[in-house]
Amino acid sequence: MKAAVVGGSGYVGGELLRLLLGHPEIELTQVTSDSMAGRAIGRAHPNLRRATDLVFAPHAELRPADVTFLASPHGESLERVPSLLDAGALVIDLSADYRLKDPAVYEQYYHRPHPHPELLARSVYGLPELHREAVRSASLISVPGCIATASILALHPLAAAGFVDRPPTVVDAKSGSSAGGIDPGPAGTHAERSGSLRAYASAGHRHTAEIEQETGLTIALTCHAVEAVRGVLATVHALSSQPPEEKGLWRAYRAAYGSEPFVRIVHEPDGTHREPDPKILAGTNYCDVGFGTDPHGGRVVAYAALDNLGKGAAGAAVQCLNVRAGFAETAGLGFLGLHPV
Repeated sequence: MKAAVVGGSGYVGGELLRLLLGHPEIELTQVTSDSMAGRAIGRAHPNLRRATDLVFAPHAELRPADVTFLASPHGESLERVPSLLDAGALVIDLSADYRLKDPAVYEQYYHRPHPHPELLARSVYGLPELHREAVRSASLISVPGCIATASILALHPLAAAGFVDRPPTVVDAKSGSSAGGIDPGPAGTHAERSGSLRAYASAGHRHTAEIEQETGLTIALTCHAVEAVRGVLATVHALSSQPPEEKGLWRAYRAAYGSEPFVRIVHEPDGTHREPDPKILAGTNYCDVGFGTDPHGGRVVAYAALDNLGKGAAGAAVQCLNVRAGFAETAGLGFLGLHPV
């Protein structure tokens, strides 16, 4: 399959290029970036030096491909997607532009009307663990946000088993600096980020809408910036009038993820990594989920950890392509991570 990447000079774009260049079924034919046009891929992504002879092309020179990945900033896919679909391309969008199904919810969280609301119904939310069959026939796949992916995968088994019966469900999410992109602004500089444990969205984070859409629950999400480059850890506090015993939680999580190639249940009785830890997931497409029960507080505590550039973005996009194209779902995604790091 011939693949093109639009917006390949950012962190997500670089991770996507790394995965596609190592994919056994993909020929990467073009990468676009206006800011880096004419320069070698390795100028933006030093880990990819000598991995390819491709140079960045301007966006205006994008050529047709079997699959086009859009790794550009939020808002830039809005007008690119319709023309690509009209040309018959499979489109996998890593921005937030086509994730939400309800145009009114999109306007609430992104503060403008969606210019193509008819395409929101056509878009498939790119989380194979929930929508694998829809992904198989999709022409437009919208990859979830990184915090949304972790939160949804932590919550899905609880919601499916009926364990959550008192709103709201509280999500405390922490993310590394690469989640802010390659131009994060003053708050993302080393001087401000180093040593920081900072709340940056106490309420109203845009991923709230995605989590509510996919779980059917009322979500209260707060996000924090922590001193790490990669990684998301979502801690979920799900209120339950009768919190289940741990055996019930094991059954629920095994029913949801027992056969999933990229979701691992991590809940050990002891050890340094007895619950999910994003540090050991850097560069992987895994999401590790864990849980605990708190009868005193009337809640279930669930955890999910992932690499925001991996399962939270580029890895998920490649996983969706594999499902859509009929490749092995794990193709190009076999990296197991490093320990220690």
